[in-house]
Amino acid sequence: MYPEDLVMPMKAELTDKGFEDLTTPEKVDAAVKQNGTTLLVINSVCGCAAGAARPGVVFSLTGDKKPDHLATAFAGFDVDAVNEARRLLAPFPPSSPCVALFKDGELVHMLERHHIEGNPAGAIAANLQAAYEEYC
Repeated sequence: MYPEDLVMPMKAELTDKGFEDLTTPEKVDAAVKQNGTTLLVINSVCGCAAGAARPGVVFSLTGDKKPDHLATAFAGFDVDAVNEARRLLAPFPPSSPCVALFKDGELVHMLERHHIEGNPAGAIAANLQAAYEEYC
């Protein structure tokens, strides 16, 4: 597990923007199964999370359409919560960071690490905004 003093500032980049911090499997289940749309971010310490995923996700929320609920869990820190999220993200293999959009409890859009890595934050935001247009 990553040390708390390393993880907390990276968590705050999303929780300070209104993302619910999911720290248990029960919180993950409750967040994903809500009515409406839920954006779930599996956060990470890696460079692509810092340079593309977190800024891209935050920027994606500046448009007219956005998810009803925002949630996040941190890989390598919120271990049980992330394991539950990964179970719900099947058939996609585990990856972090990753971003998933659920609608009424069903996974409708997924950005895996390989979609994030090497792409600028603006491309991540544009991809998510297109999904919001379709599902939100």
